[in-house]
Amino acid sequence: MSLSVRVIPCLDVADGRVVKGVNFQGLRDAGDPVELARLYDAEGADELTFLDISASHEGRATTMEIVSATAEQVFIPLTVGGGVSSVADVDRLLRAGADKIAVNTAAIRRPELVAEIADRFGSQVLVLSVDARRAPGTDSGFEVTTHGGRRSAGVDAVEWAHRAAGLGAGEILLNAMDADGTRDGFDLDLIRAVRREVTIPVIASGGAGAAEHFAPAVEVGADAVLAASVFHFGTLTVGQVKDALARGGHPVR
Repeated sequence: MSLSVRVIPCLDVADGRVVKGVNFQGLRDAGDPVELARLYDAEGADELTFLDISASHEGRATTMEIVSATAEQVFIPLTVGGGVSSVADVDRLLRAGADKIAVNTAAIRRPELVAEIADRFGSQVLVLSVDARRAPGTDSGFEVTTHGGRRSAGVDAVEWAHRAAGLGAGEILLNAMDADGTRDGFDLDLIRAVRREVTIPVIASGGAGAAEHFAPAVEVGADAVLAASVFHFGTLTVGQVKDALARGGHPVR
């Protein structure tokens, strides 16, 4: 467990712009990624996460440019994901200036990819992104989804997190798809269930809407908290989230 809770703004990038919707639908433009990254760095963000949600071939070239431009401007760790499907993709993104790489769909299709990336670059580079939704009838009550939460991967989310940790994932980015963009708070049951099964850091994502939503996620086991719309649309600053965590007794940087 890390001693201080990390606060991580997430930039969902499509066609070179930051966008945000609810459950990945109805996307709104939220600004220029490099400008937002600079703002969050100045506000005291501990890390930044970029997810290329339009990860077509053209989207990926755009992402490389954005990653390079951002890495030149900000000096906090940068995690990049979206369409990463090979060791070569990871290598390119690290060369462009990313510090960590998030993998999702490709790892579900071929779990050996987790071990290949960890063996080549080290576990600390690899973030397993798990898009989980509630699924009665599964062992844990949660399943893995793909395609922005629209399609079931037929895999139990908690079992998958446990397996990937064993294969060498360094962190789990745990996206609660039911909560995404709703601003109703993190899915505490999901965080709790994954925390019981893994020892690597868990980043809670999906559902943050108010300063008081962050501390409960940490109380049930999150090592870091990630949010998008509350930051992009000016509801909260990184500093306000850190203040709320500190008031809740959770040390922040």
